[in-house]
Amino acid sequence: MRVHVCYKPSALVVLATSLLLFTAAPSALAQSQTRAKPSDQELRAAFGKASAALQAKDYPAAERGFKDFLKLDPNNPAAYTNLGVVYRHLGQMDEAIRAFETARKLDPQMVGIDLDLGLSYFDKRDFQNAVPCFERVLAGDSSSLQAHYLLGESDFMLRDYQKAIDAFEPIHDQEQTDLDYLYMMGIAYGQVKRNDESKAMFQQLVVAGGDTPHLHLLLGKAYLDLYDNAKAEDELKKAAAGDPKLPFVHYDLGVLYQRLGKLDLAAAEYDQEIKISPNEPWSYESRGTLWVDSGDTAHAIPLFKKALEIRPNMPDSLAGLGKAYLREGKVNEAVDYLKRALAIQPDSANKHYQLGQAYLKLGERAAAQKEFAEQAKLQADAREKQTDRVTGRLPESANPSP
Repeated sequence: MRVHVCYKPSALVVLATSLLLFTAAPSALAQSQTRAKPSDQELRAAFGKASAALQAKDYPAAERGFKDFLKLDPNNPAAYTNLGVVYRHLGQMDEAIRAFETARKLDPQMVGIDLDLGLSYFDKRDFQNAVPCFERVLAGDSSSLQAHYLLGESDFMLRDYQKAIDAFEPIHDQEQTDLDYLYMMGIAYGQVKRNDESKAMFQQLVVAGGDTPHLHLLLGKAYLDLYDNAKAEDELKKAAAGDPKLPFVHYDLGVLYQRLGKLDLAAAEYDQEIKISPNEPWSYESRGTLWVDSGDTAHAIPLFKKALEIRPNMPDSLAGLGKAYLREGKVNEAVDYLKRALAIQPDSANKHYQLGQAYLKLGERAAAQKEFAEQAKLQADAREKQTDRVTGRLPESANPSP
């Protein structure tokens, strides 16, 4: 299940003062000896022009301005940082990450660079790479409320619930009325079997949220995550009754009904969510999965493609296309999409199985057997982990996360 919560607003620091203009690495100064060195006045004018465009929220002009400045001073970390800020505002997270990474290499001690970089990974939903950025922020400033929140949220999205608790607990006093915080803490405590704390968080959530559709949605999500399906349905129906156009409520009802095998109801909820939230990819993906599982690839393929148009690296949509094309006999296309899905999610036994089936249809038995062997290994690992959780046997590595 995917969890959708309201994220904290970004607090990007725009490094636009002229004092940072001349922090270029010594190598840049040495290289400049071979060409006409721009004057301080030229540098200040170019940087000031780009900064003014950024302050005015003219992001295309700011992008051009900082690129022009970097032609004059190619190793200036402040310019790369501001360029990263520009790309974040433009929604171009890959370009933002490259700019921030370059700035960090040029000046690893630059204030705020790890937070900016972490926010870019976070907005890309690349939580795995966001986590070390926020950890570095907290290593330098353990009191950073935003870094604690974002680290906890990233760990929560990665389902590393104990680490999420460790990040969230120090900021409880400041966040005890934040509904999303209380929701995530309630889930995290429940997942590590700290049931009293989990119950307390949900009780606090009810007090803080009041009788609102948003509260019922969060409670419904919580019960859905904890597999209390009856309570999940009750809360989600209350949310939908209070606000039929509340984003994600119909998606979550779809997840619930799909889990319960009520596929017609699930399909209707996903269709409703698509109407309410046409720019979110999850319902397209889930509705496509229902279609492809029923054998209707003609309806499934456009939905998977729409999901990938919104968010290009969704492994289940890529694999869904692979499965659909395999059923249509377009085996080469199926292999391509399944390989792309596994590049993102290599620990999926089902995706290795699907790719193995595709290789069999191509007559590539050795490649197919390799995929089936990986599928078997992943399934065996999953069974062993489940046994460990039931019996309490600890693995050899010290202090494993629950």
